[in-house]
Amino acid sequence: MPLIVNGKPVSDEVLYAEFSSIKSYFESLGNVSCCERDEEFRGYARQNLIAKALLAEEAARRVAPPETADVDAAIETMKREQGDFQFAAMAATSPGELAGIRQEIAANLQTQKMLEELWRDLPEPTDEELRDYYDGHLPAFMSPEELRASHISKNPGHGENRESVYQELRTVRQKLLAGADFDEMAREHSDKGKEQIDLGFFKRGELPEEFELVAFSMEIGELSPVFASTYGFHITKVTARKAAAPKPFEEAKDFARQILVEERRKAKTQALVSELQGTARIEETVQESSFAV
Repeated sequence: MPLIVNGKPVSDEVLYAEFSSIKSYFESLGNVSCCERDEEFRGYARQNLIAKALLAEEAARRVAPPETADVDAAIETMKREQGDFQFAAMAATSPGELAGIRQEIAANLQTQKMLEELWRDLPEPTDEELRDYYDGHLPAFMSPEELRASHISKNPGHGENRESVYQELRTVRQKLLAGADFDEMAREHSDKGKEQIDLGFFKRGELPEEFELVAFSMEIGELSPVFASTYGFHITKVTARKAAAPKPFEEAKDFARQILVEERRKAKTQALVSELQGTARIEETVQESSFAV
């Protein structure tokens, strides 16, 4: 085993699952290329699982085990989130797996109850603290950039030649560059209907990615080349832009409170983990672990 916390081993499978979850998160942010940070993520995984083990052990000392009904309710929630079929498949992977799932859920409920008691006396952020946090972290409270655009869209029908549709829109674009009216050309050539010529204002993530990549790279009044998406071929013209800007304090206040409360809870929890880790027996035998390969 690569990791033993107070005599209780943490398996390679659990370590790898935690590592994979951490790596997937950083990949979703777009700041990971292949494997250059894997060792860093392995370190995060070990530390997370050490903290989890120590907190669960402390919770077992401080807090009574959850009621069977509470564990049942948590399992029903898991089934709803994962789907009955996926949950059943997970529970059937090995003998006793459902018992193991119940045990883990019970431990998590016990730990959560202990943490809620730990956080109970944390002070609520004052308005002055919220304002100071807001002023010092304005990038966290920005409204997203928005564009307004009009477009001409044509999706080749069944059996229709894609090349001919592409060439048709190329000809349309040349006429637009020569001064033709965009709305008039759209009504004549777009298959989306006149009510969908003007798309109104939209943020990133609201339209197909291929469309947004083009539109958000353009300036106001600029005409795009003909480009393709899963919905066909397009020409778009950006007509207005709302730059990202800080939300007013009163609008951002609740989010600032949420962040500060979470930071204080994390600090309180980490202080307990550090205290527990100071007397814990933590053994690592990384050389023998497939997790380190």
